[in-house]
Amino acid sequence: MLDKLAGIAAHCEELEHLLADPAVAADYERVADYAQERSNILPIAEGYYEYKQLLSQIEEAKALEDSDDVDMRQLATEELAALHSRQEELEAELRLLLLPKDPRDDKNVILEIRAGTGGDEAGIFAADLLRMYTRYAENSNWKVEILDSHNTDVGGFKEVVAQIKGRGAYSRLKYESGVHRVQRVPVTESQGRIHTSTATVAVLAEMNEVDLKIDDKDLDVDVYRSSSAGGQNVQKNETAIRITHKPTGLVVTCQDERSKTQNLLRATSILRAKLYDMEQQRILDEQDADRRSQIGTGERSEKIRTYNYPQSRVTDHRINVSSYNLAGVMDGGLDQFIDELATREQAERLQSTEA
Repeated sequence: MLDKLAGIAAHCEELEHLLADPAVAADYERVADYAQERSNILPIAEGYYEYKQLLSQIEEAKALEDSDDVDMRQLATEELAALHSRQEELEAELRLLLLPKDPRDDKNVILEIRAGTGGDEAGIFAADLLRMYTRYAENSNWKVEILDSHNTDVGGFKEVVAQIKGRGAYSRLKYESGVHRVQRVPVTESQGRIHTSTATVAVLAEMNEVDLKIDDKDLDVDVYRSSSAGGQNVQKNETAIRITHKPTGLVVTCQDERSKTQNLLRATSILRAKLYDMEQQRILDEQDADRRSQIGTGERSEKIRTYNYPQSRVTDHRINVSSYNLAGVMDGGLDQFIDELATREQAERLQSTEA
C-alpha cells in the first residue's frame, strides 16, 4: 500500500509543478484537467504524508521506551498506544481512498420516474418523488430541469425525465434506482381505504460525446407537434423529437423545450445516458454473482423503499433502515439512507479487495 501511496503523492507533486508552469497556464483546458486530477488525488497524498509522519513518531516513541527514566518510558508507552490507534484509523481511511472510483460519480444525472401499479395514485406518487428529489437537489445546491414529461389528468405523471446538474450528483443519487412503493389513502379514494401503489426510478449518469459516441446512421429521428405544457404556445410548429436507436430499439422523446434543436440535444443526451447504462449493466451481468455489490447496482425491478403514510414510516429494504419522519424524507431528507447505503457499499468493496 505504501508504494502505491508514494506513487500517487509523487504524481500530485508533478501536477502542482505543471499547474505552476507558464506554458501550461496558457492552455485553459489543460489547466482544468490537471486541476481536477489533482483535486481528486490530493486527499490521498495528504493522507500519505500524515502516515509517513505518524510512522516517524512511532519510531521515536519506541526509542524512548528504552529510556532509563521511568516517567519517560510511561509517557512513551501512552503515546505509542495513541499513535497505533491513529495508525489503524488512517490505514482504514487510506484503503477507502484507494478503492477504484466510479468514473460516473462526478457526472450530472438523468432522472427518470415512471408511474407503476396503482392507476392515478401511482402518477401522483411519481410527482411526489420528483418533488422529493428536487428538494434534495436544492439542499445540495444542484440545478434541476425537466427534460420530458407526460402528465396525468389528476396532476401526476405517467413519466417524467429530469436533469440534475451538480458535482457529485450521481455519486449520491445512484442508490435511488429501483421500485418505490407507497401505502396511503389516495386523494381519489372516497372510502378511506389504504392503497399500495408503485413508481419506478432510474438514475443515469449523463455522458458527453467523448464518453460515448453515437453513430448518426444508427438513429431514426422523428419530429412531431408537442403536446406538453412547454409546447402549448407553439402548437402550430413541430418541435418535439423522437429518437429511435436502431441497434437496440431504444426510443427517447423530448418535447418540453420550445425549439426543435433544444429538444434534439436533450433527447440525444438522454439516449447517450441510457446506452452507457445498458453497457454497464451488461458488464455487471457478466461478472460473478458473488463478486457483485448488490447495493446501488441491483435490478431495476427490485423494491427498494416503502413510504407508509399511516405510520409516517419510510423503510429502505436493502439496509433495513427506517425513518419515522416521512414528511422530512419527502421534503428531501434522504441523507440518512444514502449515507448508510454508501457506507455499506464501501464495506463490501473493501471486503472483496481483501478476499
